[in-house]
Amino acid sequence: MKILLVLLTFVWIIPLQNSTQQPAETVDWETDYESVLKSAKKEKKNVLVYFTGSDWCPPCKMLKKDLFDSAEFEEISKEYVLLYVDIPRNKDLLSSRQLEHNKKLVSKYNKKGVFPLLVALSKNGVVLDDYSGYSMNGEIGYHLEFLQKNK
Repeated sequence: MKILLVLLTFVWIIPLQNSTQQPAETVDWETDYESVLKSAKKEKKNVLVYFTGSDWCPPCKMLKKDLFDSAEFEEISKEYVLLYVDIPRNKDLLSSRQLEHNKKLVSKYNKKGVFPLLVALSKNGVVLDDYSGYSMNGEIGYHLEFLQKNK
């Protein structure tokens, strides 16, 4: 019985540890707010900000797999300039400069500290809408609807 419990624990923990990378490798996520706003103005696009806890937030990890790694997101992401804001518990995952940068963005756009959080911004950095949470059931329709509405 103990062996079964140990095996089940490893089966659950290992996939979570392997998913601390940025979402959708085929999609171009930026990490610098000022650069993103410049690009958004130049390209005349809205900004999609994704707040995540890449190494500790199970819904964030599942949202990456279910939404950000999907063909639907890859297609709609072309309508946005994307900003990835990670707040990991393991501070070694980011530079101290990036951590400070991300904390400022949390203070500005994620005051409640909700993860995962999608925030749609105008090209001038004005909040248009936000959508928080993920039920981890594979249903990404609400997220896609949010993205369609705010592009």
